[in-house]
Amino acid sequence: MTATIRIKLSIMMFLEFFIWGAWFVTLGTYLLRNLHATGTQVGVAFLTQSIGAIVAPFIIGLIADRFFSAQKILGVLHLLGAGLLWRASVAPDFGAFYPSILTYMVLYMPTLALVNSIAFRQMQNPQKEFAPIRVLGTLGWIVAGLTIGWLNWEQRDNLQATFTMAAAASALLGLFSFTLPATPPVKRGQSSSVGDLLGLDAIGLLRNRSYLIFFLASVAICIPLAFYYGFTNPFLNEVGMKSAAGVQSLGQVSELLFMLAIPLFFSRLGVKKMLAIGMAAWVLRYVCFAYGNVEGGYWMLIAGIVLHGICYDFFFVTGQIYTDNLAGEQFKSSAQGFITLATYGVGMLIGTLLSGRIFDAYQSSAGSHDWRMIWLIPAAIAGAVLVVFLLLFRERGTVAATPAVGAEPAPQLTTAS
Repeated sequence: MTATIRIKLSIMMFLEFFIWGAWFVTLGTYLLRNLHATGTQVGVAFLTQSIGAIVAPFIIGLIADRFFSAQKILGVLHLLGAGLLWRASVAPDFGAFYPSILTYMVLYMPTLALVNSIAFRQMQNPQKEFAPIRVLGTLGWIVAGLTIGWLNWEQRDNLQATFTMAAAASALLGLFSFTLPATPPVKRGQSSSVGDLLGLDAIGLLRNRSYLIFFLASVAICIPLAFYYGFTNPFLNEVGMKSAAGVQSLGQVSELLFMLAIPLFFSRLGVKKMLAIGMAAWVLRYVCFAYGNVEGGYWMLIAGIVLHGICYDFFFVTGQIYTDNLAGEQFKSSAQGFITLATYGVGMLIGTLLSGRIFDAYQSSAGSHDWRMIWLIPAAIAGAVLVVFLLLFRERGTVAATPAVGAEPAPQLTTAS
């Protein structure tokens, strides 16, 4: 790659994840405070991510891979997204807000695959070239959180500005996308079935008993994951943490550091121990949240946030490597699509609906919450998944200690990233 192309791809990645991190982290707090939503409605709002993840393969497989250049589709989706984010920022209530954010996530989730596609097509050696560019995405998420904290939007009750900021960044990326290197469709004239688009041709992997256990554990662990996405920021604000969104960006820093260390851990621990440590970290994180506070237990809140790197990288990235190794050359892409559909589609769908109901169940008449119980429930779920996994999973053979190229960190989220 030339230096110019490298810089353009880095800017693309930075803006892609800055947009998501700008509003997604504080979404729960915004809905509860500004739109007076219920916990169930917060869960439904976060459910839009799962819906977008399910729809994304159709947009990529039916449109981007066959008819139009990826950079042009990326530009159009982000320009449309800018309008939807602005519309969400002025919505007077949840009923008006939800259609905008649902439509937005249906359009945004496919862009995660598009930015990877555009980047990979410009690279001669993705194993070496991708990571330094992709890391700008994590940096974008971190900068978004730090900006919200620096401007004190949470304490000033000005979180509608997060959508305005994200809309401006989306418009900028939409226009900038048309300057990116040409990335024409690669499957023009080819046809695919619904099963191909969703990765269902990799379902044969479930005949492997150990992979079946891993697959079910992946779906189940996304249930407690939904609690973190939806209610961590409202929790930290309610217990009095200052600049909570900025502090939460420590989770992305942790994620980045552990991502770099995964090959070393992999060679020493192997698949089963890596996956088990990742699940155990989920239990520990929620216990820290359950018993932490901004006075004597502030360190527990920070620990729960910093554990994000282990929670995500040790389980989800390790799982992507494990899946890639078992799938073989013929089903590598399908297998990754299949596990993504199961986790961010099915698992997160269940988790978002359950977490909202539990949040409502432990709200007092005064509007405060029994956060200890709210966090101990996902801790118990993660603990149960861990025990079943340790009893039933059998590690066979070896797995390469190199992460699959393009493995996505979570949007903090994602989070996230």
